[in-house]
This record gives sequence, structure tokens and C-alpha cells, in this order.
Amino acid sequence: MENAEVVRDWRGRSYLIGPVPRDRTRMLWLALAAMAAISPLQYGFAALLAGDAPGLFLLAACLLCQAAGALPAIQLVRRGRLSVRATLTIGAALSTIGLLTIALTGGPTAAAASAWPGGSIGTGPALLLGYAVLGGLGAGIVYGVCSEVVSSWYPERPAAQVSLVTGAFGYGAVPMLVWAGPAPGATPTAFLVAAVFAVAAIGAAARALRLAPHRWWPDTVEPRSHALDAAILRRNPVAVKQFGLAQALRTRALPALAVILACAGAVSLFDVIAVAATGSWAALAVMVALNGAGRSLAVRCSELFGRRRVLATVLTVLAAGQVLLLAALQAGQPLLWPGVIAAGLGGGAFYPLVASLVREFFGVERVGEIHAVVHSAKAVAGVAAVALALLSLTAPATALLVAAALAALPALATLRLRAPGLPATIPV
Repeated sequence: MENAEVVRDWRGRSYLIGPVPRDRTRMLWLALAAMAAISPLQYGFAALLAGDAPGLFLLAACLLCQAAGALPAIQLVRRGRLSVRATLTIGAALSTIGLLTIALTGGPTAAAASAWPGGSIGTGPALLLGYAVLGGLGAGIVYGVCSEVVSSWYPERPAAQVSLVTGAFGYGAVPMLVWAGPAPGATPTAFLVAAVFAVAAIGAAARALRLAPHRWWPDTVEPRSHALDAAILRRNPVAVKQFGLAQALRTRALPALAVILACAGAVSLFDVIAVAATGSWAALAVMVALNGAGRSLAVRCSELFGRRRVLATVLTVLAAGQVLLLAALQAGQPLLWPGVIAAGLGGGAFYPLVASLVREFFGVERVGEIHAVVHSAKAVAGVAAVALALLSLTAPATALLVAAALAALPALATLRLRAPGLPATIPV
């Protein structure tokens, strides 16, 4: 890289100091648009199902494939086997196929009915392949690569910028819900428009996004002073060393973070399905919007009060949302909105906080690959969310109580998370 110099901080980490590219901000916003484009594959489909049982299995399969797509994509890009452009082009094509499959089969509910044994249209294999497998893989590729690119260009504040981008994955489905929710007949058209937007947004991202040079650091921030900032070290201490993927897999922290993400992710997705079943599309749109917007807010709070403390608070808010939704189920609409707000704020904020803890526990050298392993717990979350949704068809109160427990138990465990490599005598 031209005009770059290498310096080391007090921990021995080296930094390649270089000028900030003029298109760094543009890359950030293009990655955000690409994330918004894949949101209908998860949140749009889940919300418009309205509790349809056959469609829940398609959703679970999509989430399994989404979780499976991120890590291989990151590894191929990081090792230079595929360029960012080629990888995102593949992600664009697969995501578009997924959205078009739903549009051409009549929307989530009609598509699911046709996929169920005995369905009249007989498009089950096409839906499983087109939406769940190809669409899920495409969403995973776009999510993983966009997150990796943004974190590489914002090493001084990766959590804040990545949370801004991944937040779009939450609220990107809001326009579809506002449009197609009250008018089910418009659902196929909405997914068709989403497919066109996916081609444009992810295609534009593919042309512009690229990884920063290895260990790049902006020349606008002095890295040694940043590494010695007492406030940062106190609230969010850095990793004791740079862990490799194999080393991280042998620690206790990595499975603990995966369990937290699986439990909270299941509750978050279940809430979308549960609120959609109430028929209040305004409440659903607000919840999905808060699911995305709450991510940036949580990261900013964690920079003031510490990641683990804020993550425990977020999970507690998510658990409280389940209790409030249960009260709304029994007492009526007045309690629906508090439940929606709590479930929305807690239902997305844990994602960037877990990602931040991965970076602070295991270092930045292999953070993309290690986080992709943790993020793969989303496959378990999808299956658990479908199980909760199926339970809610016959016992909604029980499903909400189980969801509250799934959010509350990790909240209690979060405060006991310990960075790998620290002596046991050092307080958490």
C-alpha cells in the first residue's frame, strides 16, 4: 500500500498505517444496502407466513443454509481464492433466485401450502432448492462478506460500523411489511420488487467493495495511543493474544457465545412470527425496525458501560418482552405495544454485541472466521424458533414462557463470561 508505515503497540500487534481511501464511506453504505436487500429472505418471509406450519419448515431450512454459507465465503475471500466482487456476485445471484422463487409461487403462505405434501401446485422441490437452499446460501454469503469488508476498513471502531450495516438486515424488510402486510394480494409483487432491488444493491456492492490490506489502520487515528486508551481497556479489554480458529474452538468462551446466540436468535425470530399472527402489521413493522436500529444503540451503550453488562441487559429486555407479549395475549391489545418495543429492542441488539465479544476475546487476526463459527449457531436458532412457532399454534402461552426462559438463562450466564487466556484469579 502506498505511503504506508508499520508500527507496533504495547502488545506487539503491528499496524499498517495508511491513508483512508476516499470511497470508504461509500463502501459502508453500499454494504448496508446489500444487507437490506437480503432481509426479506428471513424477516419478510417469516412475518408474511402468519404462522403457516409448512412454511416454517422452509424457513428453518433457509436459516440452516444461511448459517452454512457465511464461513466458506469468508475463508475463500480471506485466502484469495475468490475476490470480493466474485463472491458477492454469486451471493447476488443466489439471493435473487430465492426472492424470485417466492414471488413466482404466490408469496410465503401460498408457496408453503404448495410445498406441503398433497399441495395442489407441486412446487415443493423448487421451493426447497430455490428459496431455502440457494436463497439461504446467498443471504449467508452476502452477510458474511459485507461484515468482513466493513470491519476491515473500520479497525478503530469495528463494532459500531458493523452494527450499523447488520442493522439493515433487520429493518430492510420493513417496506415489504408495510406494503404487503395489510394487502396479502400484493405479496408476490413485493417479493418481485425485492428481487430487482437485490440485483441492483448487491451488484453495486460487488463492484465497489474490497478488503482492506492486512492489518491496515487509518492514518487519522494514532494506533499506539488508541491501544493504551484507559477507558477502552477498562470497559472492553483487548484479547490476551491473537487466537487461531482451532485454538478458539478449544476454549470455553466460544461455545458459550454460540449458545447465547442460538437461544436469543430463536426468541428473536419467534417473536416476528408471533407478532405477525396477531394481525397488527403496524406493531410488526415497528418491532422489525427496532430489531435493526437497536443494534447500533446497544453497541454505543456497550462502549460506555461494557459489552458483557449491556449484553446481559439486552437479553433481560428480550425476556421481559416475552412476558409482556404473554400479558397482551391474556389481557388484550393495550399491552401489545410494550411487548413489541421490548422484543424489538432486545431481538437484534445481541448480534453485534456477541460479534464484539468474539473480537475482544479472540483478537482481530482471524475474527471473521471465528465469528462465522459462532454465527453458525443461527442454524440451531432457526430450528428452535420453528419449534416455538409450532408450539404456539396449540399452546401460545407455553411457547412465550419457554421463549422468556431461553432469553433469561443466557442473561444470567453472560456476566460470567471470561476472556480466554486470563488467569482464573483475575476477576471477570
